Amino acid sequence: MAPKLSKSDKKLAYDSKLCQFIDEYTQILVVFADNVGSKQLQNIRKGLRGDSVGNVGLIFTKGDLKEVSEEVAKYKVGAPARVGLVAPIDVVVPPGNTGLDPSQTSFFQVLNIPTKINKGTVEIITPVELIKKGDKVGSSEAALLAKLGIRPFSYGLIVTSVYDNGTVFSPEVLDMTEEDLIEKFALGVSMVTSLSLAISYPTLAAAPHMFVNAYKNALAIAVETEYSFPQADKVKEFLADPSKFLVAAAPAAAGGDAPAVAAKEEVKKDEPEEESDEDMGLGLFD
Repeated sequence: MAPKLSKSDKKLAYDSKLCQFIDEYTQILVVFADNVGSKQLQNIRKGLRGDSVGNVGLIFTKGDLKEVSEEVAKYKVGAPARVGLVAPIDVVVPPGNTGLDPSQTSFFQVLNIPTKINKGTVEIITPVELIKKGDKVGSSEAALLAKLGIRPFSYGLIVTSVYDNGTVFSPEVLDMTEEDLIEKFALGVSMVTSLSLAISYPTLAAAPHMFVNAYKNALAIAVETEYSFPQADKVKEFLADPSKFLVAAAPAAAGGDAPAVAAKEEVKKDEPEEESDEDMGLGLFD
């Protein structure tokens, strides 16, 4: 028979086991286990078996964090509204026949729920917000929900933090898609670019904009002065003779090769037009 361990020995053994898991598993989900029963925990541990070590507060895993988090979320159990419990969600009683006999109308009257008697049973006329999120469940609300067979709450392990190779972050990060990452990266690049341009500090993100702005400044000086450079010569040429803009734009507007189009039109003009039967006063069967 193994000797019974003292409280201090149990704490040391638990600490040793915890350190062993931290060394062995580089990823951890920190979870809340409020209102989670032992049977429910057994089911969760069974679902995670193979990749993870299940426990009340920490789930050590070598699997994909997102997949493990989704597996944990599957195990939720419906629960009644117990007296004194803080409601995690709003509770709305739907309209319809309750199946209760008219002697039970006192429950509805106390809670100001509009009802009517229909075919010998109590019927709720309109939906009623019975309990608001964050409020404590009263005895009347709990009794009514029990009579209606409504189990409004559900509980399971809730991931509150994620540990991955020395980094702790929010579980919302696990739900991010590739599109979300690209969007956030683009936003970061945009902010770096704006800051770099504002303080005139060159960065990889701002460099293209700086070159373009420098070219615009140099071009503006060249246009207003005798100074010039190859890239400015064509601009000056266009400014001196604006009609060249129309000549340059004509091929693009025609949607093809302008000379070829002109040649086709010239050939068409040289061809004699064929005489139609109508011009000769003859029909098809004359």
